[in-house]
Amino acid sequence: MPADRQMAIELIEEACAGGARQWRACEMLELDVRTLRRWRQQQRDEQRLEDRRGEAATCRAPANKLSPEERSQILAVCNQPAYQSLPPSQIVPRLADEGEYLASESSFYRILREADQQHRRGRAQAPRQVPKPQGYNAEEPNEAWSWDITYLAAAIRGTFYRLYLVEDIFSRKIVSWEVHEEETAEHASQLIRKTCLAEGIHEDGLVLHSDNGSPMKGATMLATLQRLGVVPSFSRPSVSDDNPYSESLFRTLKYTPAYPNKPFESLSAAQEWVHRFVQWYNEQHRHSSIRYVTPGQRHRGQDIAILADRKRLYEAAKAARPQRWSGNTRNWEPAQEVWLNPPKESKPKESAHKKVA
Repeated sequence: MPADRQMAIELIEEACAGGARQWRACEMLELDVRTLRRWRQQQRDEQRLEDRRGEAATCRAPANKLSPEERSQILAVCNQPAYQSLPPSQIVPRLADEGEYLASESSFYRILREADQQHRRGRAQAPRQVPKPQGYNAEEPNEAWSWDITYLAAAIRGTFYRLYLVEDIFSRKIVSWEVHEEETAEHASQLIRKTCLAEGIHEDGLVLHSDNGSPMKGATMLATLQRLGVVPSFSRPSVSDDNPYSESLFRTLKYTPAYPNKPFESLSAAQEWVHRFVQWYNEQHRHSSIRYVTPGQRHRGQDIAILADRKRLYEAAKAARPQRWSGNTRNWEPAQEVWLNPPKESKPKESAHKKVA
């Protein structure tokens, strides 16, 4: 400890002043003479460092420091009507064109920042942080739907048909779809009303998630959702990850081998193809996120028996030839819950539609 070292040095110096030899005094304290010399050297070095720090604290101001009058002049110029809405990157060149130099652009920024004036000086609003959408947990079908609109190329160059598509995120089933020539909130509201009627939605609480397009947030659409007791949920602007289920479904649709290589000749041709795709997707396609059962099977609750049969089959195969198995059998347990925009630490067994802060 520094205090113990200082005490040892003082005791040795006092003994030497009384006539004792230094090596004898060190021997009484069980110290080596070289250790004493090292401690004294370290003590002198620390004293020099302390003196230098004191000098640095009282050093003079830099020669290029702006005076209070110059700083006041810069603030006055920045607040003139001609410059009050401009940033320093615009003010400094304009002053140079008028033959006037007050300070560098960085000095302008620093002075405005210290005066609490370094804000957006135009009419544009400052960028805002949009919070992540609320998370919803679906534990059975018809608790949370995701929907979106995608383009289908038409035969006329530059024109497209609009595919409206609604997916149940728990079962991954396409519960409703329509193809139109335009994109309107009226089409969207009619589609949701028909879907709720077809699925037998009679109680409030169904969550409908979408992006921020005009058909999704139109007055007709929002009024329909309110009348049906459907809870609207929206993605953040320009954040496609907030609507992952619809985006993934559209990719499956457009990258399936059956997707036509040429544009659709007519609206009816597009509707016929989408009809065939929906039938294949709901009743034939084994979805990887729901243990490779079809969305239709999971939506109807048939996946529980199917997965139980698979589990028994694998267990029987392991019992018949255990040497071929190095661990457990494949997981065929049904997925119990599906999160829409989950929080960082989603709790398993949360009640459906529970809002996540």
